Amino acid sequence: MATREDVEFEAEPGLTLRGWFYLPGGPGPHPAITMAHGFAGVKEQRLAQFAEVFAQAGFAVLVHDHRNFGASDGTPRHDIDPWQQIKDWRRAVSYLESRPEVDAQRIGVWGTSYSGGHALVLGATDRRLRCVVAQVPTISGYEQGLRRVAPDAVAQLNEVFAADERAQFRGEEPRTQAIVSSDPSVPASYRAPDAVDFYLSTAPDGWENKITLRSNAAARMYEPGAWISRISPTPLLLIVAKNDPITLTDLMLSAYERALEPKRLQLVDGGHFASYLSAFPTTSAAARDWFTLHLG
Repeated sequence: MATREDVEFEAEPGLTLRGWFYLPGGPGPHPAITMAHGFAGVKEQRLAQFAEVFAQAGFAVLVHDHRNFGASDGTPRHDIDPWQQIKDWRRAVSYLESRPEVDAQRIGVWGTSYSGGHALVLGATDRRLRCVVAQVPTISGYEQGLRRVAPDAVAQLNEVFAADERAQFRGEEPRTQAIVSSDPSVPASYRAPDAVDFYLSTAPDGWENKITLRSNAAARMYEPGAWISRISPTPLLLIVAKNDPITLTDLMLSAYERALEPKRLQLVDGGHFASYLSAFPTTSAAARDWFTLHLG
């Protein structure tokens, strides 16, 4: 039986990241997987179910909260810089390497949605990682923005971002908005009913439906799909939902075509959040088997 402990490690002097470390039964050192959540999520939002599948298959697993979220340190709270999250994730890999129970030559990365984009960047730039799983990953913030923001609303959105930048220049805190809302009068990152349901139904105690405006601005400039052809020779599994209006099915499929071998595509029915819910048996098994093939 696998065990789970709360762990912490330093991302930089004075800033601690926290998470869970799963240790499988049996003698080590074990191959290991490092995991983190997507946009404005925390580890309690459906990551444990994946980690448990991997741990039961013989992998040590580290699941951490990004800085400014969940149990991890960092201010301002609810603020996302994708490149800072990637930098922090490298420290998570270093932490895994330091654990005596872990085989440092057999570490893989699993990311989902926004952190699925991070997994692509990490797979292309950190050769300590020997295997990559990117589940419904962000491919292009620019292209996503074109689909999700009406053309006649772009100018107003850009002015909102500019006003926030000017306010920060004056010394004000970054402005915030909701992550999800079904009320069209409430500014929010996501309005789709399945997004609203996922975030609100999986939220742990103390979670706040809040994100900085500048996180959304940064997301619109984030292009992790540009790195996908550089992941090879590290093996890549791309998990794609057939009807994904958030990270966009066609963008993911086009990115997969640009990836080099070794690679595999796993298609699942449903939308973006099906990967955590109705398609979980398929997505978790596909990732487990990919890690087993290339790390086990």
